[in-house]
Amino acid sequence: MSGVKRYILWQMVGPFVFATAALTGVAWLTQSLRFLDLIINRGLSAAMFFYLTALLLPKILVLVIPFAFLFAALYTFNRLKNESELVVMRAAGLSPVALAAPAVVLSAVVALVGYGLGLYVAPASYRTFKDLQSEVRTQYVSALVQEGSFNTLYRGLTIYVRGREPSGDLLGILVHDARDAKRSITMMAERGVMLHTGEGPRFVMVQGNRQERDTASGQVSMLYFDRYTLDLGRITSAAPNRWREAGERFLPELLAPGNDRDDLNNRGKFLAEAHHRLASPLTAIVFALIAAACYLTGPYDRRSDWRRVGTAIVAALVVEATSLGLTSVVSKAPSFIPLMYLNALIPSLICLYLLLERGRLRTSAGASAVR
Repeated sequence: MSGVKRYILWQMVGPFVFATAALTGVAWLTQSLRFLDLIINRGLSAAMFFYLTALLLPKILVLVIPFAFLFAALYTFNRLKNESELVVMRAAGLSPVALAAPAVVLSAVVALVGYGLGLYVAPASYRTFKDLQSEVRTQYVSALVQEGSFNTLYRGLTIYVRGREPSGDLLGILVHDARDAKRSITMMAERGVMLHTGEGPRFVMVQGNRQERDTASGQVSMLYFDRYTLDLGRITSAAPNRWREAGERFLPELLAPGNDRDDLNNRGKFLAEAHHRLASPLTAIVFALIAAACYLTGPYDRRSDWRRVGTAIVAALVVEATSLGLTSVVSKAPSFIPLMYLNALIPSLICLYLLLERGRLRTSAGASAVR
């Protein structure tokens, strides 16, 4: 790589690092806000808060780094253009393709980082996050019960409370327990409290009723009680064997899921997630070519800079929106999988054509001037 190309490449590194840090910080802040109440009002430790939210960073980075690179490439090309460095480089004989090469090289490195994050780091950290979240539900189960909303503490166990007293007592309680496939239990009580014991959490309810429905026969039985204790210990015992979501699974687990009912019902989602992880890092290369095509083709006119930036951002958003839309489509119709890769290939070929065509026209113009 020539000195000029290395110069362009290093000019992009600083803005890329800055844009990545800024966008990641904003995204992390928005994600972490939903945990603040657990610290302020519910007793979750600050260390646990930062650890939980830090586990979300790899998943955020997978989404952020292609757009951070787009902003870095646009900023660099815009600065080089405004300071007339691009004019000098073109006059020295560098074609648009040669000027775009540093951006493509750096975007390839970004794509490799994206593959590392998407294929291993992000699913591993998100799996740890979900496991830890399951433990937190056991240790801070009373903290996770929000007033006026339905709280799913575990798959099949939903709790609703109308309000909470300063003492910690819960008022207006409804519990729906469908953890056992053969029966569903609904309990209502005037008040109750969460207790932590050596055998796990217990939910003690006062003045209420318990309705049990046999799913096979449809028969319903009802019991009125003055005091009833619901064992929540199964949350703890079921955590190691809980069903893994698509975001927690590694690529082999997505391509070859198990044969249980949940895996079979979500096979399409797993396949779509697998190919999304394989295709999405390529958007960094697409964004590099979009930025280069917008700034290195067309007439030299500073008044059109805002149009170039706007065109690049709109084109990138279209590519990203199409990628997300195809992921949803592929989960229902796997035959559309090739479109996920064509979504990266077609815009890249269009941008390459524009860069090559601009270079060819410039060469032809130079040859005509010589004659």
